[in-house]
Amino acid sequence: MADRKTVLRLRGVDRAYNEANHTLQILKGADFELREGEMVALVAPSGAGKSTLLHTAGLLERPDGGEVFINGTACGTMSDGERTARRRNDVGFVYQFHHLLPEFSALENVMIPQMIRGLSRGKAAERAQQLLDYMRIGPRAAHRPAELSGGEQQRVAIARAVANAPLVLLADEPTGNLDPETSGYVFEALSALARQSGLAALVATHNHALAERMDRVVTLAEGRVVAV
Repeated sequence: MADRKTVLRLRGVDRAYNEANHTLQILKGADFELREGEMVALVAPSGAGKSTLLHTAGLLERPDGGEVFINGTACGTMSDGERTARRRNDVGFVYQFHHLLPEFSALENVMIPQMIRGLSRGKAAERAQQLLDYMRIGPRAAHRPAELSGGEQQRVAIARAVANAPLVLLADEPTGNLDPETSGYVFEALSALARQSGLAALVATHNHALAERMDRVVTLAEGRVVAV
């Protein structure tokens, strides 16, 4: 693993929020590296800053100090437009709730980010179907989210997140709403995808059984990322 390329690096990252008359410091000089093909579990209590770390790493929030590097490029001084383009091309997000667009089919949900990036409808549909087949949900491609089970919806969400072949996948409790059996199945699909494609994944989870199956486990302590 050590010889694989680092695709995400946080160096001395600070992040704080102003609340009423005081400042809530969440990240304090946080350092972290994620390499291609690596799956890392982020396990920490609620309120410790897991979502803040993911949002900062994924360029949804700007750090108050320090730097975020994606594929070796410092992102701190990028304009909002440049950050949006970097997210669209290099970062995928999966959340606890799937956030699929209800009026579109599973196939169309996976097509949309590709078409936004500029891929033709035909090419986007072809890749979307391939990804749904890989996630073992291909026969359900024409179904809308309301017609899918929770596990199926989350597999569509993962397929959508990787549709543009990102370097990094950031997942915030991706199996939190699923039963243990379905959680295991979704995790296996995500793990296989990472291994096959070289995708690097940082997965925030409360599921210790799943965390132990990843390459390593980290937590947040006093605003810093530390190994477990």
